[in-house]
Amino acid sequence: MTEPKGCDINGGVTPVGIDIMADKGLVIKVIIRFISGLILIGVFFFGTAGTFSWPEAWIFIGIQFSWSTVHALWLMKHNPELLKDRLAIVKKSTKSWDRFIQIVSTPFFLAFLVIPGLDAVRFQWSKVPTAVKVICFVLTAAAFIWISRVMKENTYLSRVVEIQAERGHKVITTGPYKYVRHPMYVATLVLFFCLPPALGSLYGLIPAFFAALTVVIRTHLEDKTLHKELEGYVEYAQKTKYRLIPGIW
Repeated sequence: MTEPKGCDINGGVTPVGIDIMADKGLVIKVIIRFISGLILIGVFFFGTAGTFSWPEAWIFIGIQFSWSTVHALWLMKHNPELLKDRLAIVKKSTKSWDRFIQIVSTPFFLAFLVIPGLDAVRFQWSKVPTAVKVICFVLTAAAFIWISRVMKENTYLSRVVEIQAERGHKVITTGPYKYVRHPMYVATLVLFFCLPPALGSLYGLIPAFFAALTVVIRTHLEDKTLHKELEGYVEYAQKTKYRLIPGIW
């Protein structure tokens, strides 16, 4: 997974690409993150399942890490600053309410990773039709592609809620931002509600619901912050009326 902690901040300056070999430190950080991510996913999924014989988990790992590889290589070339920012685990600029939401959401996210293995494989509490799994995997892949589109459009997609005035931070109104003000969170919600059924678990939707609730709360608070602190956001919000779901909210 991709995290449900990314921040949907609008911006619009296109950075200059870098020579990948010239920034060996960034390459090493990406490799370490990939390896640690693979290990963690393996522990959460196969550790709780009690077996490596779980095709749905392998399909998801294939989708996620294929996307992550292509996406990281693209960012290295076209937007290394954004990649560095996404790799940062802690940022001093994190607002207190944002830090609190991250802490509160962590148990739900962990349960989101743990329950599918217990449900779909070890104890088989629920059954998911194959057709539903296929649809959910398609939507999961689409969510990853949507994330790449959002990051391509918004070069200031920080992991925390912040206004990057020193970098000429301004409102983005094109691409996915024409339809909703926080398109990154749309992809996050799709992943939360599609991954458990794709893996064969309905009980996994329970922590997914609460994790999604923290995303909605964060969206509300972030939107209020942008109204107050980002120049031009009020006018943008008047034109693009919906935060997450067109016609609803």
